Amino acid sequence: MKARYEEEHADPIQAPGTDERRWRDWQGWHRMPEYELPAAGRVVVVAAHPDDEVLGMGGTIALLVDAGLAVTVVSATDGEGSHPHSTQVTPGRLAALRADELREALRALGANRAEVVRLGLPDTRVAEHEDRLAGSLAEVLRGAALCVAPWTGDVHADHEAVGRAALTASRAMSVPCRLYPVWMWHWAEPGDPRVPWEQAARITLPAAVQARKAAAVDRFATQIRPLGPAPQDRAVLPPEELAHHLRGWEVVFG
Repeated sequence: MKARYEEEHADPIQAPGTDERRWRDWQGWHRMPEYELPAAGRVVVVAAHPDDEVLGMGGTIALLVDAGLAVTVVSATDGEGSHPHSTQVTPGRLAALRADELREALRALGANRAEVVRLGLPDTRVAEHEDRLAGSLAEVLRGAALCVAPWTGDVHADHEAVGRAALTASRAMSVPCRLYPVWMWHWAEPGDPRVPWEQAARITLPAAVQARKAAAVDRFATQIRPLGPAPQDRAVLPPEELAHHLRGWEVVFG
């Protein structure tokens, strides 16, 4: 039997999502162990597009810098493809805006000293450059204590390709790697059998860190607010989508 989104929508990300209230009421959270972050060293946070790292791991980034760890943020693409038919902004201008938004978001997290590496791969076509990406990530991961990257089952081609490349690079460099979901919270449901819950762990965020993450998410104006009145300029991340990323915990697999 096909899932509801498969019957009505070719793309589960475009289908109506799961209400955040259902996620918050789920009892499965209590079965997840707490993930122990490294006590020292450098952590590499990989994203397919600027904003993925803050949506999925923004609170964790804040915790890491508060603990004195170095953070490197890698943007595989510049996110220039989020509004391909925009009437207001060109892809080149959008790439520059999203890079600025990421820097402002990191400042809001207290991670203004984080290293940012922009690899400039084409948005929506990362899979075509997966081997190249894995090689670039291997260089960045040299000497790192941990890598975190998008989950390989996120049902977004760029996210999944970046996750696969990060796993390949991490294995080559003998660096632990954990994967964070982004779109999963939209298309999956609590207890969903398509999700490897047995591999999931939580990272609890104190209230002050939650507030910093919310401020950081708010910096991504090109994604959370319309670029203009036309349908093709609508927000990619409306409030009901952002709600999935403003909880008091984050989740990693692996």
